[in-house]
Amino acid sequence: MQLRNLLEGLKYTCSGNLDVEITDIIYDSRKVVKGCAFVCLCGSSVDSHEFAQQAADAGAAAIIAQRAVGVQNAAVVLVEDTRYAMAVLSAAYFQHPAEQIRVVGITGTKGKTTTSYMIRSILEAAGIKTGLIGTIGTIIGEQVIQTNNTTPESYDVQRYLRMMADNGCEAAVIEASSIGLKDHRVSGFTFDIGLFTNFSPDHIGGSEHKTLEEYMQCKNMLFRQCKTGIINIDDENWQGITANHTCTIETYGFHADADLRAQNEQLISRPGYLGVHFDLSGQLDFGVDVDIPGKFSVYNALAAIAVCRHFQVSRQNCMDGLNTVKVKGRVEPVRVPGNYTLLIDYAHNALSMENILETLREYKPHRLICLFGAGGNRARSRRYEMGEVSGKLADLSVITADNSRFEDVMDIIADIKVGMSKTDGKYIVIPDRKEAIKYCMENAEDGDIVVLAGKGHEDYQEIKGVKYHLDEREVIADILNQ
Repeated sequence: MQLRNLLEGLKYTCSGNLDVEITDIIYDSRKVVKGCAFVCLCGSSVDSHEFAQQAADAGAAAIIAQRAVGVQNAAVVLVEDTRYAMAVLSAAYFQHPAEQIRVVGITGTKGKTTTSYMIRSILEAAGIKTGLIGTIGTIIGEQVIQTNNTTPESYDVQRYLRMMADNGCEAAVIEASSIGLKDHRVSGFTFDIGLFTNFSPDHIGGSEHKTLEEYMQCKNMLFRQCKTGIINIDDENWQGITANHTCTIETYGFHADADLRAQNEQLISRPGYLGVHFDLSGQLDFGVDVDIPGKFSVYNALAAIAVCRHFQVSRQNCMDGLNTVKVKGRVEPVRVPGNYTLLIDYAHNALSMENILETLREYKPHRLICLFGAGGNRARSRRYEMGEVSGKLADLSVITADNSRFEDVMDIIADIKVGMSKTDGKYIVIPDRKEAIKYCMENAEDGDIVVLAGKGHEDYQEIKGVKYHLDEREVIADILNQ
């Protein structure tokens, strides 16, 4: 495709040949191929404008930049924001796949992954083949592609959408993280539906968001880029999230003013099944069972139904999809011998830990045991808060390693213990995560609920810049075999 056609819709200035044929769009200078357009991105640690001439020397036909680069032997296109430009170029390069399938975008602090799986489960129960891009990876039919970020770079988003369209998908669900929205990873097209789950402080500091206000503004972007916005009206921040929206707004929640309402929620507990029941009113009227515990599961399921009612789905499709949905690492039960419940969950900050522990408390376990650690090279305040939450809500906390990254795990544990010391909670420290899991299983009592928090779907442990394989399901299986 000619460079001129790829740039359609962008404001730019250019020196060089706009009619040159572009073979690919590349944003990593190490992967430049002959005839490609190289996009200079400004990252938190690397500014690839510095590699513009190197990319041209390696065969790039065009350089897309947001400041002067003084490159020879290639067309130079100057734009205001290269991340936004890459999204527009990528959508054109892959022939605008979002125009061929209906795309749902989900933003919110919690619940994006579970809700996306619920939507997919309902749509597929209705025979609507649905792709998914999110935290656990990209799913296209039976294929699962591992991704490094909740929301991949815009080039990869468009590539995956093209693969979905070519594989017969009629719909796609994308987790639109705040960073993904901020970095224009989902720019270049219009979502058919934008969904807001909830908002609370997270991802503040470091290379993420400078302030809570910026965090909200980034999530707000989705509702200026979708046709229909579906909003959790029970969240006190919903008006800030939808400020200056350009879409039609629909609401869901327990509130009497919600367009789609939940009521009469009840916990369901039986061997091998911790779930919840609720009734719908407003736009729909029937009862639903969800095979995931807690009130937050009601919100996630309600959101999923609010989205899916815009597709050709039946009441039975909704009921079947929600009663069979399984989400890896999200309150995921693991079958074990003995009369206790073992769960794997991704809760990796104080808020998500508080939610899961309060939810599991409602099922009145004999004891609630929480195994957790904290990530290295992240805000230390997270560790204090996590220790305090577990100390207050768990009968026993087992403090261990998570992704220590470039920090010493014992320093991280020391910070967790600072928060723990504010409570009367019992705890034990076992730095080796495998040994900590073994301890929990060997010491579980009848009626206990044991939750392994922090890793969820992850199958690695990051230590000193190296990712070592660690899948908690495999660890559990090995312990049982022993």
